[in-house]
Amino acid sequence: MAVKHLVENVRDIALVGHRAAGKTSLADALLYEAHAVDRLGSVDDGTSVGDFDEEEHKHHFSIDTHVLHADHDGKHLNILDAPGSPDFIGAALEALAAVETAVVVVSAVNGIEVNTRRMFAEAGKKGLSRAIVVNKIDAEKTIDFRELVAAIQASLGKNCVLFNVPDAVGPAFGNVICLLDPPEKMPATCPVDTHAARQQLIDAVVESDEALMEKYLTDGNVTVAELEADVTRALDAGTLIPIFCTSAKKDKGIKELLDALGKYGLSPVFSRKRLEGLQIGANGSVHQLEPTEQEEFVAQVFKVVNDKFVGHLSFIRVIAGRLQNNHNVVNLRTGQTLRVGHLLEAQGKATVQVHGAGPGGIVAIAKVEGLEIGDTIAYTNTAPQLPPPTFPTPMFGLAVEPKNRGDEQKISAGLHKIAEEDPTVRVAHDPQTHELVISGVSQLHLEIIRERLKARFGVEVVTKEPKIPYRETIVGDGAGDHRHKKQTGGRGQFAEVHMRMYALSRDIKTQAQCEAEFANKSRFEKMRSCHYDPGLNFAFIDHIVGGTIPNNFLPAIEKGCKEVMERGALAGYRIQDIAVEVYFGKYHDVDSSEAAFKTAARHAFRKAFMTARPALLEPIVKLEITVPAKYTGAVLGDLPTKRAHVENQDSLPGDTTVIYARAPLAEVARYAAQLGGITQGQGSYAMELSHYEMVPAGVQQQIVGRSRLAAEEDEE
Repeated sequence: MAVKHLVENVRDIALVGHRAAGKTSLADALLYEAHAVDRLGSVDDGTSVGDFDEEEHKHHFSIDTHVLHADHDGKHLNILDAPGSPDFIGAALEALAAVETAVVVVSAVNGIEVNTRRMFAEAGKKGLSRAIVVNKIDAEKTIDFRELVAAIQASLGKNCVLFNVPDAVGPAFGNVICLLDPPEKMPATCPVDTHAARQQLIDAVVESDEALMEKYLTDGNVTVAELEADVTRALDAGTLIPIFCTSAKKDKGIKELLDALGKYGLSPVFSRKRLEGLQIGANGSVHQLEPTEQEEFVAQVFKVVNDKFVGHLSFIRVIAGRLQNNHNVVNLRTGQTLRVGHLLEAQGKATVQVHGAGPGGIVAIAKVEGLEIGDTIAYTNTAPQLPPPTFPTPMFGLAVEPKNRGDEQKISAGLHKIAEEDPTVRVAHDPQTHELVISGVSQLHLEIIRERLKARFGVEVVTKEPKIPYRETIVGDGAGDHRHKKQTGGRGQFAEVHMRMYALSRDIKTQAQCEAEFANKSRFEKMRSCHYDPGLNFAFIDHIVGGTIPNNFLPAIEKGCKEVMERGALAGYRIQDIAVEVYFGKYHDVDSSEAAFKTAARHAFRKAFMTARPALLEPIVKLEITVPAKYTGAVLGDLPTKRAHVENQDSLPGDTTVIYARAPLAEVARYAAQLGGITQGQGSYAMELSHYEMVPAGVQQQIVGRSRLAAEEDEE
């Protein structure tokens, strides 16, 4: 059982940054220095406490966020070691949702990289305190330390200042010297002007305290004690983003980092700002939720794991109050009451049972189904619901099918369990293309999912490019009719349907709007009714005069139309934005049936559709592309080759450019690899659906040709 920790002594920290900066090695070193483990773990030899997953051992990088903890100098540190590859951004963002402090790890060799900037910015958006750790100071490769610090300040802001400095750079690196109270004589091998660096540190600290600032401006000096007393305030205000120097593998600078995190780091008391406006009420009274043990219990799920040994684990961060095991909680998203039996504290893959957790506590609820990432749990259903974290929309898709027949059910179950764990994975069965499609952040992301399906569920899949979800529509008016007549002995089949077809404006969204703007007596004088389907933007108009088709067969005609709309008539894609007017037909007292009228309607619909100037619509996506400024011209030159329209561009700190554009999804479905080639892996982008637009005639001809060829091959 873990010791009960006072809220002011808890530190919740996420280690984030770019891949290969040494975050997991740093986490191992912090655990070792705090005596939480007996030996210094190593990523290289597979003994890391954090990276324990089979896929992580195989690929030598983190895939998931790993939950660790250590006690040091009276403080309890919850350490979340997040993956650094942009391919696993979902796991890194879920870590930020559970902490007060983001420690951004930078490789001294590689400097500022794509995910360094992104995670630094994401932590800032969440209002977290931030610190920077420059790791691998001992690297044999030549490091220009001054230039590195200047690059950090240019890219991430002037508030990033050295908190300690190395006595030397490279293999000679032995220890770090704190700039709050440096010795009078510094080593000759120290790579910076320590007087100037200390001045920057003092300026950043006093900026958060008006009284101390005034004293400093008046007296020209502040004491070390006064500086130390204000470091936490400056971290919270964001005026100070300290830079620490370490060599995780050689355990250098680790104790000093651990001391600083414990002494100056923000406790869960500082989470008040994330609770602003969250009120709870009891007996008619209302008050602001506070991060104290005396408060009503509220927590949020930030991570989910389906462990083959322990089962379903839901990792929570306690926001207020205290959670006890063997207690009922309410999932505020569903209203469902759940019984919390076992609470576990995790140290990598190892877990120990605990009896409770207070504010800032990070524990796992074992074997309770029905909890998802972002869910708020509380003791009562009147507690405030916390806003769920947001994640990027996965846009890289693959269609999957089983390698072995009969594994369809296992694939679906396995993928849905993986999607529970990863908020940047989507699993969907496309009713239009009849494919099971998994969407993720990148090709590597989906390759790891494939490996996990095989390792965890024993299922192998075959993947292929998913079909682009085009849509079919018309740009003119058309008409069609069909007589369905069949006599096979006994009762026959007879139905005749005549219809007209019109293009329906995409601005129409409701039945009332459809009747006001299109399906009304001024246009259809003897109209009897109109049925509007907002999903297809489809209007079915009954304009039968004189009972040429009995009323009881009209629903079957509408159903026949919708069946064709789902399957497509031009190239096999879903049809939208049309109106059908059924105005004439014939029936037989004995041989007519719903099935016969549905068949006649399908044929009449296809004929009308093909005479109404059919066209294809393609999905257009919004692109937000972030690149180092030196690649802006190359990216702007490449986008027109993808039929993209550039709308705007902005310059960001650190010589970075953001380009905003819209492009057809078909042209940028594999943009990640192309952008990586243009920017030498330094570019990133986000993509989301904007709208549908008409496909150019030449492109439409190619798509229709391919679909007909595929249909002919299927028939052979």
